[in-house]
Amino acid sequence: MAPRPSLGLRARLLFAFALLSVVTAAAVAGGLYLLARNEILQRTQDAAVRAMKERLEEVFPLQNPAPGPDELGEIARTVSDQNIPAVALYHQLHSRPAGNDPGLPPEMIPRGLRRAVADGQIAWQRVIWQGRPILVIGTPLLIIERDQTTRLSGIEVYTARSLSPEQHSINNLAVRAWLIGGAALAFAVVLALLASRGVLRPVRELGRAARLLGEGELRARIAVRGSDELADVARTFNTTAAELERHVKQLREMEAEARRFVADVSHELRTPLAALAAVADVLDEEAAELPEHASRAARLVSQETFNLTGLVNDLIEISRFDSGVAALALNEIDVAELVRATLRTRGWSESVHTELPPSVTARLDPRRVDVILANMVGNALRHGEPPVSVRFSADPHWIALEVRDHGPGLDEAVLPHVFDRFYKANAARARSEGSGLGLAIARENARLHQGDLTVTNAPDGGAIFTLRLPRRAPDPDGGPE
Repeated sequence: MAPRPSLGLRARLLFAFALLSVVTAAAVAGGLYLLARNEILQRTQDAAVRAMKERLEEVFPLQNPAPGPDELGEIARTVSDQNIPAVALYHQLHSRPAGNDPGLPPEMIPRGLRRAVADGQIAWQRVIWQGRPILVIGTPLLIIERDQTTRLSGIEVYTARSLSPEQHSINNLAVRAWLIGGAALAFAVVLALLASRGVLRPVRELGRAARLLGEGELRARIAVRGSDELADVARTFNTTAAELERHVKQLREMEAEARRFVADVSHELRTPLAALAAVADVLDEEAAELPEHASRAARLVSQETFNLTGLVNDLIEISRFDSGVAALALNEIDVAELVRATLRTRGWSESVHTELPPSVTARLDPRRVDVILANMVGNALRHGEPPVSVRFSADPHWIALEVRDHGPGLDEAVLPHVFDRFYKANAARARSEGSGLGLAIARENARLHQGDLTVTNAPDGGAIFTLRLPRRAPDPDGGPE
């Protein structure tokens, strides 16, 4: 499953700071805006209600508890001026405007406001009339009886005041709130950039040092600055890198000593093994004339001497690869002829089916390619099942040799370790079946040519070893041909 894409640390820091600034600015500016808006409207409403009450005092006491349109108009004119129109209502009657004064249209008054005023309350409501905000205030007129009790007269007086100046002030507040929010966002982005630079610098240094460490530069370290958590991470990294460098140095020294030991022992064994091999050859020639138990012992000594000689030779070959002294002796060869010679020399020509296109040449080391092929085919014959086949293909730059058997194939747990040194898929195999170095040496020879040796299981059974080599292997000095 592919990893989900994510933002980088810098982008996340910028986003977090920007989000925090936007939320904070919106909360603060929004709260201040609402408080200021409510305060402005409340003051306007209170001032309008007080002015209306003061003007209504001039109409008391009521001259007529059941006024007509003219009297209602007089009441409306008492509480109105050129900026504040008014209307007086009495049941279905309403005041008649005088002159060019349009008064307050009754249809401007909301029904809910009329119900509240009819119930004896002083009420007000903000409405939008012809695209402008209007504050409509209504109050009932009361009749005071002789016993100082009051009752509703049925007369309702309404005034309207434009809220356009207040709306303009509120709009200015909103613009300022947006400007403050934008400034806060810009300031937060600047702070985020500065903070991300301070945080990401040690993180980048840590990443660079980790990459160098992964590439084998064990002396990579980080400069420790300050005493915060990032400094603790840097110190921990430096301590870990120092310990890793020390352990790797010890392991390399131990590995070098082990390789030198194997190489020295292998070379020291060659001389006595040569003598043993000569004696074993004599014993082989005389084995037929010896008693049966002595004949078996002579043949066993000869076989074990042969196996030991092969192991020593393999160890010497591996030590050459490890020390970097293995070199190619390149020649222009016919690949098909080389394959036939390998099979013929080992007596496998009748056991192995071949598909070899003729006249394909390559510049390779014939001895090392012979070793690779011998290990591939020998492994198929020993551990697979017939038929065993060798197929050869080529293009202008590469050749490929494929060796296949038709046995059960390799276990999935075995496949990653086939080319490991001294690895045997079956730990119970007799030691005479091989040293476990053959395929490891074969792959080293392939890589020396700058090619490779791989193995897979065929879909219909059997193992497939594939050798890929460049048709022009690099010169022994490492330069181009």
